[in-house]
Amino acid sequence: MSEWPEGRSDGNRGNGYGRGSAGAQPEGARVMRQVRRGEPSAPPYGAPQQGGGYAGVPQQPSYNGGYDGGGGYDGYDSGYNTGQVYGGGPGGGGPDGTRERGPRPAPNWRKRIKWTAIVVLSVVIVTSVSTYFWADSKLHRDVDLSKVIDRPAAGDGTNYLIVGSDSRQGLSDAQKKELHTGSAEGKRTDSMMILHVGDSGDTLISLPRDSNVEIPSYQGSTSGKVYKGTGRQTKLNAAYAEDGPTLLVRTVEYNTGLHIDHYVEIGFAGFASIVDAVGGVTIDIDKGFKDKYSGADFKAGKQTLNGEEALAFVRTRHAFAASDLQRTKNQQKFLAALAHQVATPGTILNPFKLYPTLGAGLDSLTVDKDMSLWDLGSMFFAMKDVNGGNGVSMNMPISGSTGGNLVWDKAKVKTLVDELNNDQKVTVSGN
Repeated sequence: MSEWPEGRSDGNRGNGYGRGSAGAQPEGARVMRQVRRGEPSAPPYGAPQQGGGYAGVPQQPSYNGGYDGGGGYDGYDSGYNTGQVYGGGPGGGGPDGTRERGPRPAPNWRKRIKWTAIVVLSVVIVTSVSTYFWADSKLHRDVDLSKVIDRPAAGDGTNYLIVGSDSRQGLSDAQKKELHTGSAEGKRTDSMMILHVGDSGDTLISLPRDSNVEIPSYQGSTSGKVYKGTGRQTKLNAAYAEDGPTLLVRTVEYNTGLHIDHYVEIGFAGFASIVDAVGGVTIDIDKGFKDKYSGADFKAGKQTLNGEEALAFVRTRHAFAASDLQRTKNQQKFLAALAHQVATPGTILNPFKLYPTLGAGLDSLTVDKDMSLWDLGSMFFAMKDVNGGNGVSMNMPISGSTGGNLVWDKAKVKTLVDELNNDQKVTVSGN
């Protein structure tokens, strides 16, 4: 049984509210009234008091009266109005006494920019290094220039011997038919060029494959045996057919006196793949021509060639009165345009075009053992400069022909080689 003030029990509470009581007055909350210092002592519990109500039962506040303007009703402060319960008021705190969190500080943009730059730079470095090693691993460094004997002294600048072979390696019968390559066994050179890269400008010189040259003494690329020269005269492309790249380099050096620093070769399939990977190459054809042997069928004007069309363009010679000389000019023109296309931001900055182009190009190139990606990049950008008018493109100077072979103009060739060795501006013109 609960004990109530003045010994009253639940059973004799008088006009109690509830338990079937008929009293209309609800019982007050069982809360001890807060007593402030200096207040008179409260009258006995249950005694009538002035203003209504009974002693010990706090008067209930009304919705429109009794508000003391100080955060409570009739001197009673519940703490809700000042925010002391949930920390909503000045100096308030949460239920555990902690203070409310202050305003969020402004973001440190300098620090954010710094870390963003560090992250971006790190990604660029990692991507660049990974790409370098991936690309470097795809180069076929199969040509050993150390086997070339009796070489002329190296001059200023860098000289590349660029060779387009008629290798059909990797081509199916259907592809051979589509590309009009035929099915001849072995490899021959369809085009040969010397690219000189120097401080006085870049020079691209085509060597007609029908050029008359002397085969000198040379060391066999496979046997290692030295074969003595006999003064034998033949076409330049026969040197490649006889003992491959090293004999070709030896023959070019012997007949020109120019030191070859690097060797680059590409076959039919690789050439067409590069053109297709880059999305085609735009070129301006001066005069239309057809050739049943190469499959060429071009109208005059600017047009974009795909891999098949590009191969037909650079191989055609039967359609021209100048035959091989005109073909070498077309080859120069197209290769320079290809290098320009590869070096554009649209290719370099687009990974969906850059990586297929690099993959197709590097996979199909055969280079010397000392060739680096830096050297290869220098070669392509030099060809781009030649196409842009910042260099010279020409054929090897020709003085006539003998037995169907083109004879070089020895005086002009000597002047040309001297200018290249001394890295001087080229003054000699070719055919």
